[in-house]
Amino acid sequence: MRVLGIDPGLQTTGFGLVDVEGPHLHYVASGTIKTREAALGDLPGRLKIIYEGVREVVERYQPQVASVEIVFVNVNPQSTLLLGQARGAALAGLVSCALPVNEYTALQMKKALVGHGLARKEQIQEMVARLLRLPGLPGKDAADALGLAICHAHAAKTFEAVGKAGRRLGRRTHGQMKGGRSY
Repeated sequence: MRVLGIDPGLQTTGFGLVDVEGPHLHYVASGTIKTREAALGDLPGRLKIIYEGVREVVERYQPQVASVEIVFVNVNPQSTLLLGQARGAALAGLVSCALPVNEYTALQMKKALVGHGLARKEQIQEMVARLLRLPGLPGKDAADALGLAICHAHAAKTFEAVGKAGRRLGRRTHGQMKGGRSY
């Protein structure tokens, strides 16, 4: 299974892809979609770059599933709204390619990678590099995106096992066992 992680941002959207083979993770690619070519006040232009950039990544690398960070509420409501619009452009790009999308909070991703939800960006970079056996540290946005892909790779196995166990027992899977939101 190839998993695409997306860390949305209005100026820089990170992406990262990993292949999952049983318990093994393999690095495929990572990078950023930068919107600097659009004027600072040109929100529609920036959203278009994010949308098209995400579609280009999907078309180039052909992932089977995507994992996107859920936006948290900042102290500044305007920043939260802008981030939400960038996230919406990324989600639209993913679903327009008929890609299943799962969502995780930054806290969930950090717990899955480092073991606690207060991990710093540098800790995420270091753990991603170790887990994927990278020769160097990925950039912060790419590391977060790779972290989301790794988070889903691990969570998907757990949710599948819980679902199978529930079906064997004739039970419906509880909503909390389904993980983050998925579309």
